Amino acid sequence: MSHPAPLHVVTGAFGYSGRYIAERLLAEGVRVRTLTHSLDRKNPFGGRIEARPFDWDDPPALASHLRGADVLYNTYWVRFDHDDFHHGGAVENTLKLFEAACAAGVRRVVHVSITNPSEDSDLPYFAGKARLERALRESGLSYAILRPAVLFGKEDILVNNIAWGLRRLPVFGIFGDGSYRLQPIYVDDLAELAVEQGRTGQNLVIDAIGPQTFSYRELVVEIGRIIGRRRRIVSMPAWPAWQLTRLLGGIVGDVILTRDEVAGLMSDLLVTDSLPAGRTRLTDWAERHADSLGRRYTSELARRRDRKRAYASN
Repeated sequence: MSHPAPLHVVTGAFGYSGRYIAERLLAEGVRVRTLTHSLDRKNPFGGRIEARPFDWDDPPALASHLRGADVLYNTYWVRFDHDDFHHGGAVENTLKLFEAACAAGVRRVVHVSITNPSEDSDLPYFAGKARLERALRESGLSYAILRPAVLFGKEDILVNNIAWGLRRLPVFGIFGDGSYRLQPIYVDDLAELAVEQGRTGQNLVIDAIGPQTFSYRELVVEIGRIIGRRRRIVSMPAWPAWQLTRLLGGIVGDVILTRDEVAGLMSDLLVTDSLPAGRTRLTDWAERHADSLGRRYTSELARRRDRKRAYASN
């Protein structure tokens, strides 16, 4: 008698990083279910993935969506506070998700966090991620915690929008001197790492960083070189630069960067001393996608407001 393929649950498989995780699981013959707020979003997998809602206010229903799952891959998060969503809600919802995983008997959780989280941080993003890491460690669940700094890929926001700005602006302003660093990882490298960790049982925390370390200024220069848009880079004090970023955000109808994100970046919280977990070099990937990179602006708010349209590739 043949045994059914194991069931794995991925949050946000119709979105960005969750989609890459789901693609790798399907390639391995795993049954995949996703939990999503976007049940009406165009399903890139046809009928190969079952979709169920995030029933945050119904713990038994949430647990039922996880029942029978061997592994839960959690990519759910909120980047910034807004009228429709906020960090605190994302933290509380994720705690409910971990409780549901315990109630459902899930064997292992692979959880996407952030580099250098700390519950003592005055930045809600990093403090919230640290609180969730502690909750997962104390839950009794088998876990792997992956800590990426910045993701890049076809559906990327940060790298694409830097290229978008370089294509359209005569000069490119940066916060301060731009010496603060980041270690971007290719989204499919993160997915590969997540699926590898789903197979194991050892409790681990991994800095999921890529093979290249850039200062922010270097990153802007490299992207400009690759897309053929070398621009003068202007160092600006953080507050005026933030105000200009807000102004540009109003023009494109999005939150380009938050003050917390800028503070985290300028505090070198997106860099570690760990060995790379990804293999793909951002510059090599950008060279292959130079013609399309930054041709159109990618909006975080548009993705959250339009729950039907598939994520566009840049």
